[in-house]
Amino acid sequence: MQFKDYYSTLGVEPGAGEAELKAAYRRLARKYHPDVSKEPGAEEKFKAVNEAYEVLRDPVRRAQYDQLRAGGYRAGEEFRPPPGFGQHGAQGFDFDFDEGAGGFSDFFESLFGRMRSGRPQAASGGDVRARLAIPLEVAYAGGSQRLNVDGRTLEVKIPAGIRPGQVIRLAGQGQGGAGRRGDLLIEIDYQPHPQFEVDGRNIIYTLQLAPWEAALGTTVTVPTLGGPVELKVPPDSDAGRKLRLRGRGLPGKPRGDQIVEIEIRAPRAANDRQRQVYRDMAKAFGGDAGQG
Repeated sequence: MQFKDYYSTLGVEPGAGEAELKAAYRRLARKYHPDVSKEPGAEEKFKAVNEAYEVLRDPVRRAQYDQLRAGGYRAGEEFRPPPGFGQHGAQGFDFDFDEGAGGFSDFFESLFGRMRSGRPQAASGGDVRARLAIPLEVAYAGGSQRLNVDGRTLEVKIPAGIRPGQVIRLAGQGQGGAGRRGDLLIEIDYQPHPQFEVDGRNIIYTLQLAPWEAALGTTVTVPTLGGPVELKVPPDSDAGRKLRLRGRGLPGKPRGDQIVEIEIRAPRAANDRQRQVYRDMAKAFGGDAGQG
């Protein structure tokens, strides 16, 4: 198997911080998302971006990966993980989150095992604690997720609106104890999403507009966790302006909203006519028309 350069996949330097990693992930996830991208191999690129972000956003995994890179491994080189590298899990207790479609590469699994929802930790009385990262869509609508525990497949019911840090208790599904089997305590977290960020119960979405759309106003279709909706953008909307879709956030009391933040995107001038339009705009607004 070949060594993967996760920093190169995200297009960031090894010293990139959390904000830079998140920005790179969001940009590439939007670009290669299978629902919107027409590029050849978009689905595989999308999976590669997800995998790279999953490693680099986690301080423990990132430190382990950086340790390998410091040993001289480079992208494309044949690789075998050192003995005992990245061993997870409590002794005698195997816990695995069924990701369903997608999954991670052999390289990832050789380092960290199958994508896990967190390292199981024994608690008192045979109880076991673990973390389960769920898709944001499941947090919004509710549903079920599969867990494989010691060869047993468990269906975990996820209530709509569940928050990170909340715990679901599966009675009798922990480790055996004196006269009783403990419980499995599952702490909920959210998986990163390619389009949305979470702020409490509010959902944050970045809307890219062309300069004329922001200046003149437009109506666009905006994705939400509950399905696409039409959004009217008022004229003279500057970059950073926030528009609110009430009730389109996560369920709860009160229910959250979706906040749509405007980002201005200038299309690349691909021919002389389009470059001339930009020159005319520059003159009209008192700017430098340039010579390009």
